Amino acid sequence: MGPPLRGTFAELLGSGDPELLDQAIALYRERFEAVGMFENAVYPGVVDGLRQLRMAGHELWVVTSKPQVYARRILVHFDLRDAFVAVYGSELSGVNADKGRLLRQVLAAEGFQGRPCMIGDRRHDVEAAHANGLPAVGVLWGYGSREELVAAGADALVESMRQLVQVLGATPAT
Repeated sequence: MGPPLRGTFAELLGSGDPELLDQAIALYRERFEAVGMFENAVYPGVVDGLRQLRMAGHELWVVTSKPQVYARRILVHFDLRDAFVAVYGSELSGVNADKGRLLRQVLAAEGFQGRPCMIGDRRHDVEAAHANGLPAVGVLWGYGSREELVAAGADALVESMRQLVQVLGATPAT
């Protein structure tokens, strides 16, 4: 659900000035909270793929740098919340915006059985997974590019939700 805003705005604005970054985040969130978070669509095949993964016994969590309050609203709006065991995200203050640290907390809190993997579309997802000893599957239908995911060291790349379902061991309906 996206990299940390502070880092994104620092890069876009070419500045590390805390006041400027705070102002940019405040302006962004003003619009985002009103309408922006709903100005998108679920990628093709995702709803069916999530259902197939759950039916195959996979438990799914959201771990995002996006503030948890927004992540939950987005999932509810698009009727996806029930596909996930839990939703973890940062706080509006920026606490837990570092995905590697957040993932470490989730792993400690949840006590996963088996070997979880991180699935994501940006280098931050791959880096967080590897920092915590997990494999990372890069998806090519999101915001990141093949080059970004390869450079970050993704353990596997998938081009569609159908392919992700196959890679994770749940055969999609034909």
